[in-house]
Amino acid sequence: MLFIKMKELHSLVVPFVIYFVIPLIGLVSYINLRKRIVKRELSNPPTADMFWIFFTYGGLLTVILTSLFWKWSGMASLGFLYLILLAPVVMAIISYRQYKNRKTSIFHQWMLYLGVLYFVIAPLSFFLLFYFSKDY
Repeated sequence: MLFIKMKELHSLVVPFVIYFVIPLIGLVSYINLRKRIVKRELSNPPTADMFWIFFTYGGLLTVILTSLFWKWSGMASLGFLYLILLAPVVMAIISYRQYKNRKTSIFHQWMLYLGVLYFVIAPLSFFLLFYFSKDY
């Protein structure tokens, strides 16, 4: 008879959800939204910027979930370094590019908002993670 203890089940399900299910949901969401943008035949569609926004916010979500529900690892540290060193540059570039195109479509406008909002969401998330961390 196969019997899996709750602790063993937890050690299988949590990383599967954090590192496979959630990124898969993000990828499917990106592909669906990209199809909607392409269907509208916009001039200069923001698909590349949208990819980086999905990548960055997905990384932020992964780091937050890893910190809250799983064990910190070297990969989590690399993701955190991306989020504090490179992601602000990427989001600033996206915000600058989309500011010029913000009246082109609602998609361009949302890319601008999400680019700028990163500078509020990321520091607030990191502060709350460190403030409520069980290690301190």
